[in-house]
Amino acid sequence: QVQLVESGGGLVQAGDSLTLSCAVSGLTLSSVSMSWFRQAPGKERDFVATISRTNRISHITYYADSVEGRLTISRDNAKNTVYLQMSSLKPEDTAVYYCALKYGMTSDGTDEYDYWGQGTQVTVSS
Repeated sequence: QVQLVESGGGLVQAGDSLTLSCAVSGLTLSSVSMSWFRQAPGKERDFVATISRTNRISHITYYADSVEGRLTISRDNAKNTVYLQMSSLKPEDTAVYYCALKYGMTSDGTDEYDYWGQGTQVTVSS
């Protein structure tokens, strides 16, 4: 069956960098769209970044306004892994980060995703 496993979270200081990984099994990664979402305590789960399924060798990415320029989503289809590189981290980036998989076109809507990982905690201290 399809499984998503996030890793790479931790406790960092403001201004630090961190890279999250999402290992996908049970299907061919190049055929699906992948996204990262996050959920802070007491808040709803919010869209962070997305990367479309691979069209030949290219794909489309887009980001939430709050992370544009600081976070980068990428994928390594050969490793069946999606990454979220985070830099210039801020305390407000503190949340549980989830990767999610969607068949077809990418989207920023949480209710459109087919599979979710268990999440990885990122805590940014000031």
